[in-house]
Amino acid sequence: MNVIAEQLREFPDRAVIWLAHSEELCEQAASEFEKAWGNLGSHEVNVRRFWGSRSLEPDDIAGDFIVAGLPKMNALVRSNLSAIGKLGKYSGLVIMDEAHQAIAQTYQLILDALVEPYPQASLLGLSATPGRTWNDIDQDEKVARFFARQKVVLEIEGYDNPVEYLVDQGYLANATFRPVLHDSGFALSDQDQQRIEQDLEVPRQILERLAEDEIRNLVILSEIRDLVKRHRRVIVFATTVEHSDLLAYVLRAQGLWARSVTGATPGSERQVILDEFKDQAAEPKVVCNFGVLTTGFDAPQTSAAVIARPTTSLVLYSQMVGRAIRGPQAGGNATAEIVTVVDSALPGFGDVGDAFLNWEDVWGSQ
Repeated sequence: MNVIAEQLREFPDRAVIWLAHSEELCEQAASEFEKAWGNLGSHEVNVRRFWGSRSLEPDDIAGDFIVAGLPKMNALVRSNLSAIGKLGKYSGLVIMDEAHQAIAQTYQLILDALVEPYPQASLLGLSATPGRTWNDIDQDEKVARFFARQKVVLEIEGYDNPVEYLVDQGYLANATFRPVLHDSGFALSDQDQQRIEQDLEVPRQILERLAEDEIRNLVILSEIRDLVKRHRRVIVFATTVEHSDLLAYVLRAQGLWARSVTGATPGSERQVILDEFKDQAAEPKVVCNFGVLTTGFDAPQTSAAVIARPTTSLVLYSQMVGRAIRGPQAGGNATAEIVTVVDSALPGFGDVGDAFLNWEDVWGSQ
């Protein structure tokens, strides 16, 4: 936000465009800018929200701060390329949130249209995990090349890793990682193994089998009940939509405040659930989810996470962990607890401590 404010102060006739893939991330960016500009601003700036059902006229955006959803921009670039050209013509800075996704064909087309033809436009990518994969160096190389191997990180004297500094300063919680081993009792077929290696995702039929594993579910429920003894807010990353609903149902039957949020949850209902989860009530609360709260979800009181969704994506794993490690300087907690269900037949992660440095080789020394 400081970089954006500096850009708008120095070039008041050029727009800044912020791109994000979810509505939650878009609203977070717009709200944070409004707060920051209230302290750092030098003149009036229009904040334009362009996602969901909102529209945008690109003819009069000079000096504005525009937050655009990538699905909305994708539709615009396919239906009206000249409109994208106008946005690029009037902008001075384009910001790509979750920048490890920038090389996806859909998003790269948008970024190329906004930045490439206009020498005055700069591109800034934001990511806690500056790589696209865990074990596909070609994809990671593409990300690094797309951003000209220019990676800006905190360099703090006396610290090898800026994450350690952020923990010491209270911006991140001091997290304890605890794996819970489970023998799923089945072996991967050659086809399943090949798909995991190629797509970096666990096949849905395997996730469904895990979700129906009674012993695994009893272990997960036991871990959640143990965590609520020490934590007021717990987030659970379930294996499937049905799994999220099942865990929340059983926890409620056992007398706990527990809700499920998935892609099938209506928007209004989702907002009510998340508002209740984020309130200041003293009673422990558990929100189970599948696929919707990995990014853009801001609940600083959350101090524990149960990761029951197996993944080979270090990016996704890091994002799930990130929901529970907000430190006291950022409105969160001094300590956090991360419980990861490690299924013996599947690849995965049990600790994210080294994730920050995982992609150093593709970025070089810059």
